[in-house]
Amino acid sequence: MSFFDKIVAALTPPESDETRLAARAHARTIATPGDWLTQVLDHHDRIEQAFEQARSATSAEAQRNAQQELALILTGHSMAEEAVLYPALMNGGEKAHAGLAYEEQAAAKVQMALLEKLEPMTQEYRDKLEHIRGAVTHHMYQEESSWFLELSDQIPPAEQMKLAQRYREEIQRYMGGSATSAPGS
Repeated sequence: MSFFDKIVAALTPPESDETRLAARAHARTIATPGDWLTQVLDHHDRIEQAFEQARSATSAEAQRNAQQELALILTGHSMAEEAVLYPALMNGGEKAHAGLAYEEQAAAKVQMALLEKLEPMTQEYRDKLEHIRGAVTHHMYQEESSWFLELSDQIPPAEQMKLAQRYREEIQRYMGGSATSAPGS
């Protein structure tokens, strides 16, 4: 973690696990089976599972494999959001949220590329992975606690169905058969 990252982390402590879980649970009460919000929340669950697999790996090979699975779901998920949901946020007048979301996901992709260069099972690797995990979980919290709830309120039912289909198509484009399998399977 860079000096700047440490300062930012100290000034903006992350949300607690309880706060994040409560936001996700509330978002699930708003979502309906098969809609875009349910798909996003399911991917967020998978992302957290993939981080945990990378964190708890007991060998370099297992950690690298878990990292590759994490990269797959993170990239596929982010590309679908960037192609479908963030433009919808912008159209709904949430340009600042959409712009920040794009920036955060670009930063996560860069950090994942830097992680690939580190030796698994080292402290440097674990620190980088934890830094990425913190940024990603904060990003997911922002989406689950406000951004996507506001988007869901703004979009009429017919448009909701179109967003769900478009999101599903984008996930399939980037992830193929991995779009529905659990991490590590």
